[in-house]
Amino acid sequence: FTDGIGCVLCEEGDFLMVWDGSRSGYVGKAIKGALGSTLVRLKFPNIDTNYAYYFLQSKYIEINTRAKGVGIPHVDPNLLWNYKLPIPPLQEQKTIVSKIEELLSDLENGKQQLLLAQQQLKIYRQSLLKWAFEGKLTSVRTGRDLSQKDGELSEGWKWAKITDIVENNKHSLKAGPFGSSLKKEFYVEKGYKIYGQEQVISDNAFFGDYYIDEEKYQELKSCQIKPFDILISLVGTVGKVLILPANCEKGLINPRLIKITLNKDVYLHKFFKYYFESSYVKNFYGSKAQGTTMDVLNLGIIKTIPFPLPPFVEQQLIVDELESKLTVCDKIDETISQSLQQAETLRQSILKKAFEGKLI
Repeated sequence: FTDGIGCVLCEEGDFLMVWDGSRSGYVGKAIKGALGSTLVRLKFPNIDTNYAYYFLQSKYIEINTRAKGVGIPHVDPNLLWNYKLPIPPLQEQKTIVSKIEELLSDLENGKQQLLLAQQQLKIYRQSLLKWAFEGKLTSVRTGRDLSQKDGELSEGWKWAKITDIVENNKHSLKAGPFGSSLKKEFYVEKGYKIYGQEQVISDNAFFGDYYIDEEKYQELKSCQIKPFDILISLVGTVGKVLILPANCEKGLINPRLIKITLNKDVYLHKFFKYYFESSYVKNFYGSKAQGTTMDVLNLGIIKTIPFPLPPFVEQQLIVDELESKLTVCDKIDETISQSLQQAETLRQSILKKAFEGKLI
């Protein structure tokens, strides 16, 4: 709040433009108050305010992408003041505005339906994963009774700890080395690959080009990876899972990852990935994560996570069902995203035609 002294004041419905920052060129209508430092108030005498408003909306992309400034971008006044605004009679301006609002209202309704479908798709995905890890997704194929209560495991399943499903060796469950052990000054052009969050978050084991030499690799050998190991991100974007491929480069993990070597006769790698990235597990460790400005996951928290352990053959059935159904979800989601992009293109087309005199 402000006492208004020395401020530029605006009234309800005044026409404002963002002058500085990433949204420079964006226009909107004010509520009564004082202007912030990044805004300007525009007035168009003898022109319908909404007519001018929609005209500058039609120019937003150009104004925004042609902003000036190295640090903080701002509207290029030479571009803005040199636009030629066609000015028909006032009544015709109002008619054009009315038609624009009619078409944009229909477009917005369609957009909201798409966003609703997108949200419902997310809910369906999580429901699929929930059913999968309770045994309900494969109940028909296994001939199992569905009488268990919501949240209970199916007959023949049990809960396990992470230590029950990894290989029986010293380094099957391993956090990365201390940060001081792997500073950038140790990096070389070629050698043993350093795996970090960039590979896990991008789901691409071949991304990145940080390497260490033989001496440093031997020093940190307990953190080395091998094909089909599970890598989990610990900081920021926590809980993302990467399954290393058979042809991954030799190397080791950095301090922001945990490496898990599953017992391949007990737990399927893809089954682990689907489960660990599900909302159930995210909610579980989210309530325990220790972090100030961002969430953090650690080995201690992972050891407390319960893992459903169905028969191994059923794990493969579940993975097959999930991949089949989630592939359909991905295709629908892609179609929705394309439609949302087309809606924005159509919006710009409506505005463009309006000020070319082709809308009415």
